[in-house]
Amino acid sequence: MPFDFGIKDIIDILLVAFMLYYVYRLMKESRSLNVFSGIMVFVLIWLLVSQVFEMKLMGSILDKLVSVGVIALIVLFQDEIRKFLYSLGAHERYRSLSRFFKFRHHKDGNAEDKETIMPIVMACMNMARQKVGALIVMERGVALNDIVDTGERIDARINQRLIENIFFKNSPLHDGALIVSKKRIKAAGCILPVSHDHNIPKELGLRHRAAMGISQESDAVAIVVSEETGRISAAIHGHFRLRLSAEELESLLAKEIR
Repeated sequence: MPFDFGIKDIIDILLVAFMLYYVYRLMKESRSLNVFSGIMVFVLIWLLVSQVFEMKLMGSILDKLVSVGVIALIVLFQDEIRKFLYSLGAHERYRSLSRFFKFRHHKDGNAEDKETIMPIVMACMNMARQKVGALIVMERGVALNDIVDTGERIDARINQRLIENIFFKNSPLHDGALIVSKKRIKAAGCILPVSHDHNIPKELGLRHRAAMGISQESDAVAIVVSEETGRISAAIHGHFRLRLSAEELESLLAKEIR
């Protein structure tokens, strides 16, 4: 029988290689690389036993372990799977379509957007001058109801003085995150998922890691005011924008909060 190797086989190999590389990156970022290596060794042994050497008894045992192991892997790596599925849904083309359909609603809403953005910008600038730490998360397409439930509900109009009072050092809510949703302050003192990405600079603290975490798990924009340096940063789509000026922060929010 002649060996048949066509273009579909090349595509198949490339897709498998890409999938394995992507899984490898996820495992490396989540510090689960040893688990990934162990899984690959087990799969290799399973293929050798069942396909190459055709050991029926050992092959049947490993087949049962593989069928149960798939469920175990889903439970074990639920955060990584969630992150992978989110990255598929958060494609730039999807965001472009969302902006297209929202264009008519927002084209005359510049004044309304200013009322939402400027109190946040001014509060961040004042807190930066006084080196008051702050973490503000602005919800977009992905709902953050589970995050809101971890803090104290406020549901107030966006107000510069209110934001500064929440993050005042003696305030009981200053350590958590403030959530802004639908042009209102929904909650404060909220707990965010912390990113374990090794690429985050070591000089950035826990607030920055929490901002990165929520930006990786949702499409929210997270603004951080550093308590140590007074610098303003923003995390969006899993990337940092560091050392933002008032104009840069206003421009970023005006562009992203749609």
